[in-house]
Amino acid sequence: MKLWGGRFTKETDKLVNDFNASISFDKELYKHDIHGSIAHARMLGRSGIISEKESADIVAGLETIENDIDNGSLIIDDTYEDIHTFVEANLIERIGDTGKKLHTGRSRNDQVALDMRMYTREQIDVLSDNIFEMQKVLLRLIKENTQTFMPGFTHLQKAQPVTVAHHFAAYFEMFIRDRSRLSDCRKRMNQCPLGAGALAGTTYPLDRSFTAGELGFDCPTRNSMDSVSDRDYLIEFLDCAAIIMMHLSRFSEEICIWNSNEYGFIELDDAYSTGSSIMPQKKNPDIAELVRGKTGRVYGALMSLLTTMKALPLAYNKDMQEDKEQVFDAVRTLNMSVTLFTGMLDTMSFRKDRMAESAKLGFTNATDAADYLVKHGVAFRDAHGIIGRIVLYCIENNKAIDDMSLEELKEFSEVFGEDIFDAISLETCVDTRNTTGAPGKTSMEEAIRFYENYISE
Repeated sequence: MKLWGGRFTKETDKLVNDFNASISFDKELYKHDIHGSIAHARMLGRSGIISEKESADIVAGLETIENDIDNGSLIIDDTYEDIHTFVEANLIERIGDTGKKLHTGRSRNDQVALDMRMYTREQIDVLSDNIFEMQKVLLRLIKENTQTFMPGFTHLQKAQPVTVAHHFAAYFEMFIRDRSRLSDCRKRMNQCPLGAGALAGTTYPLDRSFTAGELGFDCPTRNSMDSVSDRDYLIEFLDCAAIIMMHLSRFSEEICIWNSNEYGFIELDDAYSTGSSIMPQKKNPDIAELVRGKTGRVYGALMSLLTTMKALPLAYNKDMQEDKEQVFDAVRTLNMSVTLFTGMLDTMSFRKDRMAESAKLGFTNATDAADYLVKHGVAFRDAHGIIGRIVLYCIENNKAIDDMSLEELKEFSEVFGEDIFDAISLETCVDTRNTTGAPGKTSMEEAIRFYENYISE
C-alpha cells in the first residue's frame, strides 16, 4: 500500500523505492505516530468531520495495533514505505473502509513533523533524567572529597592546589547548564504542527488547539509552512547534545590522564575497564576513551543536519527525511555515554596520597608563598621574583618549597619566618581560599548546600 499513486501509471522502480523508503529507521516512531493519529481521530469526531462512531472505531483499531506491536504479535514490515503507511494499512485491514478516513485533514508532512517533535520532547526528558542521575553521583563524590587535595591545572601544567570536590563541582556546573539548555529547547519546540497539512492548512474545520492539548503541547504552531519545514528544534537539540558530549569528552580526557601510570590519581573498577590481548599488565580506561571518541559522532549529526537544511526553500523537501537517522543515533550515543560514564564515576576510587604528593611536588603553593611575602610588606612584583628564584633553586636541588629549611628560605628573603611553613601547606593553601566559587572549606560548604537544594528540587 502507498499513501499516493493515483496519478501514476507505472510502478516505482525497486531501487527508487528502497532509496525513498524510511521505514527501516522511522519505525522507531511507531508509538508517536499512533498516539498522534489517535488524537487526530478524536479531534475529527469531536469536530463533526467524521462520525463519533467512526472516530471511536479508528481509536480502538489504533490501540490494538500499538498493543500488538508492543507484545510482538505484529512485526513492522520493512516493505512499506514508512511507518505512517504501515500503521494506516494495518488499520484499514482491521476496521475496513473507516480506517481510510483517518488521514482526513492531514498530510504526511505535518504527521512526521508531529512524530519527530513528540520523539524529541520525550528524549529530552530521558536525557535530562540521565544527566540528573550522574549529578547525584557527582554530588556524593564532592561531599566525600572536600579534603582530597590535588593539583589544579592550567595549560596542563600544575598551577594551584585544589580538591577533588572543587574539581568535580566544575563539571556539576556544566551539567546544570546542559539540563537548562535542554529545558529551554523543550519549551521552544512544544508547539503542535498537526493540522498544518502539506503546507497550507486545510478547508476542514480542524480544532488544532484540541489536538495540541491532547498531545501535551502548549499550543498549535502559528504558520503552516513553517510547521512542516521547521527542523530548528532538532538542530537545537543536537547542539545541546554536542555540548553535553563535549563536557563528557573533557571529563573523559582527565579520567584517562589520571588513570595513567604517570599520574595514578584514580583506580577504575574492573567492571568499567578492559585489558590487552597481548600485554597482561594493561588495564585500559576504554569507557572514557569511547565516550571521548563518540563525541565526534554527535558533532557529526549536528553538522549533517545543518548541512541538509542549508539553502532549502520552503516548505517541505524530501531532504528533510535525513533528519531522523542522525537524531536517533545521537540519542542512543548520548544516553549510553551518560549512563556508562555515571557507572564509571560511581565505582572509581581515588589515590589521595598520590594526588596530594603531586600537588606538593608541582610547586602549586608558589602563589601562596608570594602572597606570604606580600602580607609581610614586600611588593608583589618583588615577591614574584623571589619565589621564582626559589622555585628554580628547588628544581636544581630536586626538592619542594615545603622541604626547604628556614635558613635556606632566608637566603632569598629575610622576611621569611617560621610561619611560612603553615602558610604554604596544602591545607592552608586550599582552605583559606573562600571567595565565592573557590575551593576553600567554607566556600565549598556553600556550594554543596546549593547542589543539595538543586538535587532535592
